[in-house]
Amino acid sequence: MSAFIDSLTSLTEEDVRSFLDQYRSFGPLPGIALTFLKSFVPPLPTIVIVGVNAAVYGLWLGFLYSWIGMILGCLTTFLIFRRIGEHPYARKWENKPRVQKSMRWIRRNAFSYVFLLSLFPVGPFVVINIAAALARMPLRSFLIAILFGKAVMVLSVSYIGHDLGRFVREPLELVYVVLFVAASFVVSKKLEAKFTR
Repeated sequence: MSAFIDSLTSLTEEDVRSFLDQYRSFGPLPGIALTFLKSFVPPLPTIVIVGVNAAVYGLWLGFLYSWIGMILGCLTTFLIFRRIGEHPYARKWENKPRVQKSMRWIRRNAFSYVFLLSLFPVGPFVVINIAAALARMPLRSFLIAILFGKAVMVLSVSYIGHDLGRFVREPLELVYVVLFVAASFVVSKKLEAKFTR
């Protein structure tokens, strides 16, 4: 099992492209499955997988498959750990003063915490989902935060990965991606204000 996980964490762009080409007959499932696994195998190279999905399936389909896989992975992790959080041992752990302090902070800032950290293509995705679940973040708020946060991140990476050579030739075009992320942040704050009133 550890050898299998090691092989997943050291995937290169060529490995991902070869895998998607090999299982092309399964339609979108390979592309969705790789991004789904990201929620369970944290070291998987998100940027490589999302970028190659866009290069192989096309910008919009690649974006859609990567986004679906990530949302399903985050939601599955969240629901599993929300159930685990009801266990007496988890309740006992949660009653520790330092843990309670952290949980209070997460509950107060849950939407921003999940949304903003979802914007980054690298990061502790599993920890974010687990913390939100154990802090009993409402499912609706969690879903809205990851739907929008992951959409921004996946679209940005897909846009670059779809035609990487273009950004190598014209690096100033990355400014548009940065502006898109910044605009998304402003929109997210408005969404947060609306859904956490």
